[in-house]
Amino acid sequence: MTLDKLPLGQEAVITAVGGEGALRCRLLDMGLIPKTKVRIEKIAPLGDPLELRVRGYSLSLRKEDAGKIEVEVAGV
Repeated sequence: MTLDKLPLGQEAVITAVGGEGALRCRLLDMGLIPKTKVRIEKIAPLGDPLELRVRGYSLSLRKEDAGKIEVEVAGV
């Protein structure tokens, strides 16, 4: 499952970060690295961007970029 498909309020663990070049480096620099817990906090009215809770801070991410991050639902 990708991060953009995760339901509101659901917690998951990042399993892989995709993307190419600068985008992938930027995602990793923001703390979106494998084995990190992430939760969808808010979704904008039109569905883009998403607000995530990761490593104790809030992060807004475009839906297109969130689609490049593979996650596994926590507790499954």
